[in-house]
Amino acid sequence: MVDSWVNSAERIGSDLHLELTGPGGRRAALIRALRDAVRSGRLAPGTRLPPYRSLAADLGVARNTVADAYAELVAEGWLTARQGSGTRVAERAGLLRPPARVPRKAPPRARGPRHDLTQGTPDASSFPRTAWLASYRRALQQAPNEVFGPGEPAGRIELREALTEYLARARGVRTEPGRIVICSGFAHALRLLFGEGVLRGPLAVEAYGLGFHREVLAAAGVRTVPLPLDEDGARVDRLGRERAVLLTPAHQFPTGGPLHPARRSAVIDWARARGGLLLEDDYDGEFRYDRKPVGAVQGLDPEHVIHIGSVSKSLSPAVRLGWMVLPERYVEAVLAAKGDREAWASVLDQLSLADFVVSGAYDRHVRRMRQRYRGRRNRLVAALAEHAPHIEATGVAAGLHAVLRLPPGTEASTVKAASWQGIALDGLAAFRHPDTDMAAGDGLVVGYATPSEHAYGPALEALCRALPPP
Repeated sequence: MVDSWVNSAERIGSDLHLELTGPGGRRAALIRALRDAVRSGRLAPGTRLPPYRSLAADLGVARNTVADAYAELVAEGWLTARQGSGTRVAERAGLLRPPARVPRKAPPRARGPRHDLTQGTPDASSFPRTAWLASYRRALQQAPNEVFGPGEPAGRIELREALTEYLARARGVRTEPGRIVICSGFAHALRLLFGEGVLRGPLAVEAYGLGFHREVLAAAGVRTVPLPLDEDGARVDRLGRERAVLLTPAHQFPTGGPLHPARRSAVIDWARARGGLLLEDDYDGEFRYDRKPVGAVQGLDPEHVIHIGSVSKSLSPAVRLGWMVLPERYVEAVLAAKGDREAWASVLDQLSLADFVVSGAYDRHVRRMRQRYRGRRNRLVAALAEHAPHIEATGVAAGLHAVLRLPPGTEASTVKAASWQGIALDGLAAFRHPDTDMAAGDGLVVGYATPSEHAYGPALEALCRALPPP
């Protein structure tokens, strides 16, 4: 039995919405209001009602009015009254309410793929829970009180200082904490830069890339102009009147090659000559397996490059943290675009990541995952050599995916065959810019990082069964 009761006019008027209006005077209105509250379930069976005097005082009516209303509802079976127990909603009153609506049975969920070889996500089972929890606890214990107030739009200084040291050491980035702005990831960076008018289009982009990023730019009113690709990366010699270009220099997505050193220099020369800007998407720059990772282009000219990175590939997309390393002339405009308070990136997560980096846990995690993903790619290449030697994994040994080159005209049928095998993956054509006349040929974009360790072997077996014959 519920041992709660309504004990104030405020509670009745607000929570139960008892309005003493309508024909028949205050007594009839109170009876209707209480009856409706019981019928609708707002007063549950067993709920104790206030004494006559209390309710009369709260509602501003005579005690006899409340007593008569209670007596009539007791006679009708809505309430019960016992000496020493007060007046309560009758247990059987629940039977007087209309039957509850039976919800429709939800349709069965469509069965997902058995094997996930989509690109762009790390092995979720490898998230360093213990090390991250240790960093979170240290960050929480050491956090000054100001941390629990509104966050600064630039991001916590602890994280910006940690990133300054890490990016210089690991990626060759030249910066200082005052030129780093924390964001929630690459797409958020694009929205801040273009959606808020810090930069304006048109924007040159690689002829193959993520359609989601093009959609973000289109939503901001930015026209994207595709640059052709070849074995040396984007054809930066085809840059026209654009004032900015977006590239993935360390590991072109999705075709898989780095930007040639001569083209790195050429795009910087172009930016200097035109007062232009390179947006450098360093989405998986730490993961190079055949040699030391290629440094960031930003190191060649920090005043003509916006370097954008995040932990979505190196750590987890669930940790919504990224950063922009900005030329000095853009810092104030980006901070103004973010607003007076940090509305996107959790301050506690920022402090945790700062500790994670400073303690060396981030380096250890990247080294461990670099070794794991190198092994994943090697297993993919070995499986192709054994079961489909006519299919080649192209691009440099880097990142979280590989492109499998297919015989001409077989991409669509192979993607469908993979689906029949329970495999989720993408064809190369899915990443082609709609305005480009460049065709990169038929291929599959295979994300070898996504499956857990125990699921990777069966996924490779299913993939080889889906590949076209020679």
